[in-house]
Amino acid sequence: MTHDSRRTLDPRHWPDLRALGHRMVDEMMNYLETVRDRPVWQRMPDDVRQSFTGPAPRRPQGEEAAYADFVETVLPSPTGNIHPRFWGWVMGNGTPLAALSDMLAATMNPNVGGADHSANLVEAQVIEWCKEMTGYDASASGVLVSGGSMANLVGLAVARNAMADFDLRRLGVSAASRPMVLYASTETHSSVQKAMELLGLGDDALHKIPVNDQFELDVAALEAAIAEDRAAGRMPFCVVGNAGTVNTGTIDDLSALAALCRREKLWFHVDGAFGALAALVPEYGDRLRGMKQADSLAFDLHKWMYMPYEVGCVLVRHPDAHRDTFSLTPGYLTHATRGTAAGDVWFSELGPQLSRGFRALKVWMNIKAYGLDTFAALIAGNIQQARYLGELVRKTPELELLAPVPLNIVCYRYVVPGWSDEQLNALNAELLIRLQESGVAVPSNAMINGRYALRVANTNYRSAREDFELLVGESVKVGDRLKAEG
Repeated sequence: MTHDSRRTLDPRHWPDLRALGHRMVDEMMNYLETVRDRPVWQRMPDDVRQSFTGPAPRRPQGEEAAYADFVETVLPSPTGNIHPRFWGWVMGNGTPLAALSDMLAATMNPNVGGADHSANLVEAQVIEWCKEMTGYDASASGVLVSGGSMANLVGLAVARNAMADFDLRRLGVSAASRPMVLYASTETHSSVQKAMELLGLGDDALHKIPVNDQFELDVAALEAAIAEDRAAGRMPFCVVGNAGTVNTGTIDDLSALAALCRREKLWFHVDGAFGALAALVPEYGDRLRGMKQADSLAFDLHKWMYMPYEVGCVLVRHPDAHRDTFSLTPGYLTHATRGTAAGDVWFSELGPQLSRGFRALKVWMNIKAYGLDTFAALIAGNIQQARYLGELVRKTPELELLAPVPLNIVCYRYVVPGWSDEQLNALNAELLIRLQESGVAVPSNAMINGRYALRVANTNYRSAREDFELLVGESVKVGDRLKAEG
């Protein structure tokens, strides 16, 4: 049979694509090496934005032209989270080695849903390392997912099915004789609410518990809510604890929540999005001890393990309950003892995805290359930097610290004596935008007791102390200008 070279996606001339690939690697390494020399973020020009509205090409443009378009229109307008002064939301930097690892993973292009191949074993080993990093039960099951939102969804799906007093997979949530109720603090991430909606339980089934003056879930209020719901004929089934809340980085009293869940026979899920990995730092061992008792634990590796997007993890203490929630093996997915369908690892039975990318390779290679001690030192350094920023804010008369700094998040605002919170909220909202648009730094925002805060979430291994000093100085300069503008 004659191969028609016009109908292939392989290059017509391999040396040309190889040369382009070498150039891509060189230019991307230069891009990362010089990141500090560029603004953190800049708005994309209107003419460039318009270039993304055209129809799909019908005729080939060639690899060189496609890459040139990327360099001209895409590369200059990133989110900015690879920059040393990006502290918005909670985003890791990604590492140069991980970028290369993603190229290797895409070259192999495995489906890590199951079957007998090396990528499954890499992910299985990364799951074991995740348990080691967090101090979680070695017999637990786990799976890598897109991020914390999916990790929460998977963990809470297992909780819902395991705690239901009927065959929920067969009958669906409408067969429940009593409304199922889940508890989380008012500081819990919105992904928990979204999970409740997607699981068919609805927003009303998420009972939000107030927090104390340290922004921790009020355990006494939780106990009262559970008793009230049971008396009203509802069915409490799960409590969500936070290992690092999104607004302030607060760690709930996880040991108290674990003990309460044991007494009340409830599932205990921990959203450890970024804070779970503080377990690598000995100082946080006591605060996170209760996390190890969770029935399920969700966290991100593209946050405080600095991996490129996307990779998160969910661990489940009860492997049978985990598998029972997702396992479905039709004839065309029959497992075998020989051939390509052999192998003991089938991650498609531990989550909703059958088609799964090779997320684990970048984690595996980075841990091998740099070792857990390096990541522990970087995380500890981020915490120290946040404390340093908190002290800078305290020492700056024009600024006000709006929340404690228990981990790696600092919330502050510019203040003007005599101005109302409404006026200060407006000023600080504009201050944030001007900081971002200037390209100097990218914090994000939070509302703390009705007060608008500039929020610095430090999961950045490239940041240095002078970056935080610059942030404070620029915050005062911009605030002064806004005060003068009235």
